[in-house]
Formats: sequence, structure tokens, C-alpha cells
Amino acid sequence: MALSRVGCRGPLWRFGPGPGPGPGPAALSRARGLLEPRPARGKPRVPTRCLSTKTGARSLVAAVTSAAKRLHGRSERFLGRTFPRCHLLYVTFTKGVQELLQEVTEIRKIRVKMAQQSLSVRQLPYRDMERLRQFRRDLLKALPVAIIAVPPFANFLVIILLYFFPRQLLIRYFWTPSQQVEFLDTYDSMRRGSYPAVLESLALAARSLPQQQLQQQLQELCTEVQRGSHPPVAELCALRSLFSGSPLALNRLQGSHVKALSRVLFLTTHLPTFFLRHRLRSHVLEIGHLDRALLRLGVGQLSEEELKAACYLRGLNSTHLGVAECRAWLEQWLGLSCKLQASEASLLANSMVLLSLNYLRAKE
Repeated sequence: MALSRVGCRGPLWRFGPGPGPGPGPAALSRARGLLEPRPARGKPRVPTRCLSTKTGARSLVAAVTSAAKRLHGRSERFLGRTFPRCHLLYVTFTKGVQELLQEVTEIRKIRVKMAQQSLSVRQLPYRDMERLRQFRRDLLKALPVAIIAVPPFANFLVIILLYFFPRQLLIRYFWTPSQQVEFLDTYDSMRRGSYPAVLESLALAARSLPQQQLQQQLQELCTEVQRGSHPPVAELCALRSLFSGSPLALNRLQGSHVKALSRVLFLTTHLPTFFLRHRLRSHVLEIGHLDRALLRLGVGQLSEEELKAACYLRGLNSTHLGVAECRAWLEQWLGLSCKLQASEASLLANSMVLLSLNYLRAKE
């Protein structure tokens, strides 16, 4: 029917002999369009590949990171071959910044724990207590540098000062390994320079003791140490009662004696004697609290670095000592420190000299 309708619209069919003209091309195309199925309405769907934006971004970031690492490695190798000293300073600075940021994170965790559990510093474990103490000292040392860097264009001056005075201005995170040994030896030589003054002040104070027998024992002890002997802990414990009252208590010591002990603990001596006694007592009691926390932890639990740092804090230069020697000395120290009361803090301060002055000679 469709074809007949299409044919009727075209020219009339001629009936008669001979072939007649067929339907025109336009009619045939319209007929084929009627017979073929029509496509669905709307735009034809073109197959597309789905690409994830996140995947592309990640691959781009990974490529950039990989290229940056390769460039960083090449620059470090070039710097190490061409300028080894600058490379060492660069590596030390980078490592120091990382360690300092990590230390700040640990300090924040300790502070949060103290606030949540209502803990005092004395109730903390040994490592947390020691971390807080050392971080406080590092802040006090870095404070002058931060103040100098506040004015505009003062950073250049700070860089010059840090380069020429690293021991005085830089904190321990930014010392090179060789500088750590060198600076600790320098500080220890400064500390040992005040040991004779401590012994002389101690022997002078012993002359004014009322107990004749104890006076003689203390004078003999000072004489033996001055001659190079290393006193046993039992001998020091036998004299502990002398250091809780006049004239050997911390609040009764002479000004020269207090200044000498302050230099042993790396405290400034440019303050009135009243403030020197207060600071000295505060630091010695802090060491006593650390000792009790260390006794609970156990000396055997300390790493080599922690062990040497603990000995150095208490008066012994441990930079050139072995682990066994440091552990033996620290156990002797704890055997004395953990038996003393707060009123006997003067004996603990003087023992930093008495127990460390001849320890190396005794081991030899």
C-alpha cells in the first residue's frame, strides 16, 4: 500500500505496449525511508572513555614528587662532591629541623596528657620528665637569638652570629657530630675548672663543724679526692647528716661555694647570692626527682645516647666512656641520690664533683 501511494503521487502509469517509465528517484528514496526503521529521537550517543579526575591528579602529583626527589638527590650529590662542608651543614640543619619538630610534637603530647590526667612533673615517667627539662633549657638558649632576629633585616646578622658562634647560640639539634663531641668537651673543661674551688670551699666549711669526728672525716675525704682518689658511696652516705644543717646546707653555703656549684650545673653566676641559692636548689632537686624516676625505669632500659646524657648531666664527661663504664657510674650515683632527702640536697650538689673528678683516673 505504501508503494502504491508513493506511485500515485508520481506521474501516471502508462498502459500499453512497450516499457513505461518507472517511479522517479525521489519516490524511491521516500519509499525506502518508510520501510527502514527510524532511529530514536534525540542526539546520537557517542561512546566515550570515562577518565577519573582524582586518578589523573594523583598521577600528576606522584610524577612531580618523583621528579623533585630525583632533582634533590642530584643536587645533594653535587653539593657533597663539590662543597663537602656546606653539604654537612645542610644535612645537619635539615635533620635538626626534623628532630626539633618531632620534639615539639612529643612535648605537646606530654602537656596534653598532664592536663587530661592532672599529673605533675614529678609523676611523669623518666623520659617524659627529661624531655621537658631539656626542651626548657633549649628554649632559654634560643630565646636571645629569637629576640635578635625580630628587627627588620636582622636575619643576616643572626646567620653570621650562628656561623661564628655555634656553641653559644645553636641548640643541640643543629650541632654536627664532630661539634657535639667538641662542644661537650669544652663545656666539661669549663665545668672542671670550678672543681678545685668546690673542694676548697667544702674543706673550709668543714673546719667550722661542731662535731669533731665528722669534721675530721670530711676533711680527710676532701684531701683524698684532691690527691686523686675516688670515694665510695658508703663514705658519702655516712656524712649525709652534715649537709642538712649549718654550715653545709644549701641556704647556708658561702657565696663563693654557691657560685662554684652553679658553674658545675652550667648556671649563670651573675645574680645575687639569694637568687643563686634558689636556682641551685631548684636544679638539684630536679635532678633528684629525675633520679627516682630513673630508678623506677631501670638503668638497663636506657639507650647508649640516653645513658651518656644522664651521666653528663650529673657531672661526668661521658663522651669518651663506654656503655659499661657509664652504667657503673650511674648506678653508683643512684645509690647515693635516691637515699637523700630534700634537706640534704647540698650533698647531692657537691657529689657531682666528688664522684666525677677522679672517676676516669680510677678506671685507668
